[in-house]
Parts: sequence; structure tokens; C-alpha cells
Amino acid sequence: MNTPNAYFEQLYSDSRDPWSVTEQWYAQRKYDHTLAALPQRRYRTAFEPGCSVGVLTGRLAERCDSLLATDRVAAAAELTAARTRHLPHVRVSQLTVPEEWPDGRFELIVLSELLYYFDDLTLREVLTRTVDSLEPGGTLVSVHWNHPAPEHHRTGRTLAPVLSAIPGLTLLTDCRDPDFTLHVLGRPDGGGRMLSTAAREGLL
Repeated sequence: MNTPNAYFEQLYSDSRDPWSVTEQWYAQRKYDHTLAALPQRRYRTAFEPGCSVGVLTGRLAERCDSLLATDRVAAAAELTAARTRHLPHVRVSQLTVPEEWPDGRFELIVLSELLYYFDDLTLREVLTRTVDSLEPGGTLVSVHWNHPAPEHHRTGRTLAPVLSAIPGLTLLTDCRDPDFTLHVLGRPDGGGRMLSTAAREGLL
């Protein structure tokens, strides 16, 4: 079964920053890697489920014209909304994925520290919905902690082969840090092409 909602509710009841992401150099460095790995300088539309306290949300907002950030926990969504209140192009909602998946398509979808909370069946549904929601030519980013935890069904390392085998997507970046695994995958554009950053810039 999936990690229960009560687990997350208790975390946010005990702390406004359960994983100390506003203070840790580890988290800031991981976010730097995540942003640097994006193959496009800017994205029109983006979706970040499981936004937590919104630190990565604020960083992503610098690269997006429109960003939807969601979390299943009301306290987390409220913290993210407060953190991004000065950013009119960021919308924050309390949603539980995959049951409450948003309508529309996105040019960028970021799954950060999220997928290991799902059992096998739910993980497949999340990934299916993700691919269906990704625009042609769009980017999927996955970044996850590599070390086992009692409340996690898997780690970044064990997620790696699952992500690299997603039908219809091409693996663009495979970063294996000792502490996290970062994957960037792309969906071919309408012409069936998967352009690298250099190709997008006209360097090839």
C-alpha cells in the first residue's frame, strides 16, 4: 500500500520544514543539479506534484511562465503558497495524485522525492498519467533519495530502471550521485525528434 496520508500530516504537524530543506546544503545542491539538468532555458507550462514546502517550486518558477505546484497535505500547500505569493504565475493547490490529477498538458513535469511513496500499482498509474500529460517535446524530471527509509517503497537507485524503461520517452540525463539519482527524460516532438540542448540552440 502507499505511504498513508497520516504519516505526512504528522510530519507537518511536528515541523514547518520536516526535511529541513531550507537549511541543508545537500538539498540546495540537489536543487542546483536539478535546475542545471533542464534541457530548455525556459518552459511555458510546468507541473510539480508533491511540492512540500515550496523551496524547489520557487527555483522552478524562475524558469517557467506558468507553474502548478501541488501537495496532498494542506499545511504543505499553504507553506508553498506563502513562499510563492509574490509570483503571480505560480498556482498552488492541495491535490492527491494520482487520484486528483490536473487537466491539461505540461511542457515540464518534475517528480522530486515523490515516487518512492507509491506501491507498484500506484507507481504505474502515476507514470502513465505523467506521460499522458507531457506535451510532445516536453521534459520529465525525476530526482530521488538513494538511501532506504522505512516509509519508502523504493530508492532512487531502484527507481532508475523503471524510469529509463518508460515507453515513449527518451533518457536524456542519468546522474548517479551517491545520495540521489536524477533522471531527465524527453518526449519526442510532433515530428518524432528528440532534440538535445545543443540542437535546440542551433549548435548542431
